[in-house]
Amino acid sequence: MPTMSGAEYMARTFEAYGVSAVFLVPTILVHTLYEMENRTDIKRIVTHGEKSAAYMADGYARATGRPGVCAAQNVGAANLAAALRDPYLGCSPVVAFTGGPFDWSRGRHTYQEIEDFPLYKPVTHWSGQVFEAQRLPDMFAQAFRAACVGKPGPTHLELAGHMAATVEQQEFEAEIPDDGPFQTPMLRMAPDPDAIGRAARVLRDAGRPVIVAGGGVRTSGAGAELIALAERLGAPVATSLNAKDTVPGDHRLNIGVPGLYSRASANQVLLEADVVFFVGSQTGSQVTLSWEVPPPQTQVVHLDIEPSELGRHYPHTVPVLADAKLGLADLLAAVGDFDAGSRAAWVERAQELGRHWRADTAARFESDQVPMRPERICAELTRLLPDDALLVSDTGHAGMWTGGYVDLTSPGQGFIRAAGSLGWGLPAAIGAKIGAPDRPVVLFTGDGGLWYHLGELETAVRWKVPVVIVVNNNRSLNQEIGSYSPAWGGELHGRHHELWHFEDIDLAAVAESIGVKGLRVKKPSEMDGAMEQALESDGPVLIDAVSDMEIIAPKGVAVPATD
Repeated sequence: MPTMSGAEYMARTFEAYGVSAVFLVPTILVHTLYEMENRTDIKRIVTHGEKSAAYMADGYARATGRPGVCAAQNVGAANLAAALRDPYLGCSPVVAFTGGPFDWSRGRHTYQEIEDFPLYKPVTHWSGQVFEAQRLPDMFAQAFRAACVGKPGPTHLELAGHMAATVEQQEFEAEIPDDGPFQTPMLRMAPDPDAIGRAARVLRDAGRPVIVAGGGVRTSGAGAELIALAERLGAPVATSLNAKDTVPGDHRLNIGVPGLYSRASANQVLLEADVVFFVGSQTGSQVTLSWEVPPPQTQVVHLDIEPSELGRHYPHTVPVLADAKLGLADLLAAVGDFDAGSRAAWVERAQELGRHWRADTAARFESDQVPMRPERICAELTRLLPDDALLVSDTGHAGMWTGGYVDLTSPGQGFIRAAGSLGWGLPAAIGAKIGAPDRPVVLFTGDGGLWYHLGELETAVRWKVPVVIVVNNNRSLNQEIGSYSPAWGGELHGRHHELWHFEDIDLAAVAESIGVKGLRVKKPSEMDGAMEQALESDGPVLIDAVSDMEIIAPKGVAVPATD
């Protein structure tokens, strides 16, 4: 067995595990970075903050299905832990590396030293410490395995030494593993036939079934099986934000995104359903509008790879423990021949609600007003996105606008979104493009989100990352109006603007000053040319879309339809 340093082992193992880029804030893994340069083709992306490093790794992971790797030295470990909140909530396989205290320094008020390790417990699936290089093989394998097996999520390794140099420089005997590369889903769990039989009977006997697809469908690559089952059953399909790209937006059974960041029509369909089939979903508050859509008493079938999620929120649940792709395939077989036409009236009802929603919103989609309406910007995105584009959405209003108002009309289009951290979008889009260099990556964010990590525009320039950044620039955090209005007595007055207004900044000019091509769009008719230029560029482009400050994205409602 050959002898090598911890640094050589880590560099070569990253490559063996399928890692093509690491995202870091110096100074960490210095010797490993040197070995990467000499032994691998792995990109070493230095960011302008620990959160950006984690968000880039997250975007990379969601775009590729492979673990994203981020790293920070001991003093930045708390920042990195805070950033893992988003991949944890978004079920994304991110592996974080940090330095840790020296044995001799622990508890002695060494400069910049605190005990960071406990901070990782609530935001990871697994967290471990390595004090000697001999433990690298099993701990590396566990970190990558735990990130990818079952429901994906972040993991963490703390390596001895503030910059991990203690472990890096130790020599030991080791073989480079050959069990990679790692990819989600890593292992697939087949369902119990009896559970499949019970679920199939409930779905066949339902009068008004609806399928709700969650992020597990996307992770499992089960979109084709989902559509086949929906068509067999004649069942409308709603998708969570994390599953938005699993069913084409123009499919006749697709009713859109339900819950909080939703279309009102999708919520109405779910309120009228007698059986709801959740697949690959945690049935959390966002997709269910705090468990109002559908109501708690609804008959539910729930297929998920995580046993603790089955029946957690809906007591009348038929549970199926399985990987989404295998479970849906077995369910399709168990349903057997079924007359989908028997549910034609139910499908027509769902489509009618969708038509009403589109009719109610048509004027906003088609509006030529200046400053622009965000709905019109979304309509232009739907029309202009390339067939193989990956749309990246920030959270807050960006998530609401893209969730309800952008349609993905090509099977090759993808969608990933922030799970709650405003500002995630820019670094995540950069990481996604680095992970998927052959497909167009388009970010939709607001100016509030862009300001968080504006410095990462320089990272995109430095690495010549041709990401397209569309900024809904309304010069504000106008999502906060709904929070502030009640405190101000129902109508904003006085100095309320101090809490949510920004200066009117030409973001295209700011981008140009950093080296990013900037295009300022003030009218809907200018979007065509701006997107064409952006998509043809060999570097990053920022489209500063000037929009109306007063327009608020509608949140989901749970009001049963009357017509």
